[in-house]
Amino acid sequence: MAFDFKKEYRDLYQAKTKPVRIEVPAMTFAAVAGTGDPNEEGGAYARALALLYGFSYTVKMAKMGSWQPDGYFDYVVPPLEGLWWGGAGAFDGTVIADKSALSWVSLIRQPDFVTPDVFIKVFELLVQKKPDLAAPVDRGDLRLVRFAEGPCAQVMHRGPYDDEPATIAKLSSFIESEGLVTDIAEGGESPAGHEATRGFDATEMLDALDVHGAVPAVRLHHEIYLGDPRRTKPENLKTVIRHPVSALV
Repeated sequence: MAFDFKKEYRDLYQAKTKPVRIEVPAMTFAAVAGTGDPNEEGGAYARALALLYGFSYTVKMAKMGSWQPDGYFDYVVPPLEGLWWGGAGAFDGTVIADKSALSWVSLIRQPDFVTPDVFIKVFELLVQKKPDLAAPVDRGDLRLVRFAEGPCAQVMHRGPYDDEPATIAKLSSFIESEGLVTDIAEGGESPAGHEATRGFDATEMLDALDVHGAVPAVRLHHEIYLGDPRRTKPENLKTVIRHPVSALV
């Protein structure tokens, strides 16, 4: 039976509607950073997902080819995840005045056998199968990053994405009741350091996350999508909402 990260790591993916504290360990992700309305048809977000899913399923389907990475095992591709921010201040997901002003890092977890060398080989296979992805591959739009989130609080949101603020308010109240503070980096166009007056720098953002399994200085509003909005009624969508926390000083 294929290994299912969601079932094996229930504490990470099977959150409850009651908020809880959690320690999030180091994981390896395929990641694409960008900016713009996630609902724009054919926009930057849609192109990022095409690249992420193309890569992730090329890894998984290596079992059908003549080459497999060392240590390969069959598995279910983990869910799509997203780190989000927008505008000045710390973005916690409660106020989104303009979706076109959002910035994001889209992520899909990868098994630990996906090393930098495997990453390069998978790109070769991906471009053979999907030549239209050659340009973003050559630009380095997709990166392999490894980081931990460390101490966090999370909750399950059920329903449309636009209804998340009420769930986030519940999460924020829980964090305060635990004597903690939400530890989200302040934004602008990139919480990795540059001002909102400069152009978005995806490389800078991914560099900030790729800290070899440590907790990065940049910690962000995090969502894990357990439902596919293309196939699931909005009221039935399930989204894990996770906020980094730290002790109250």
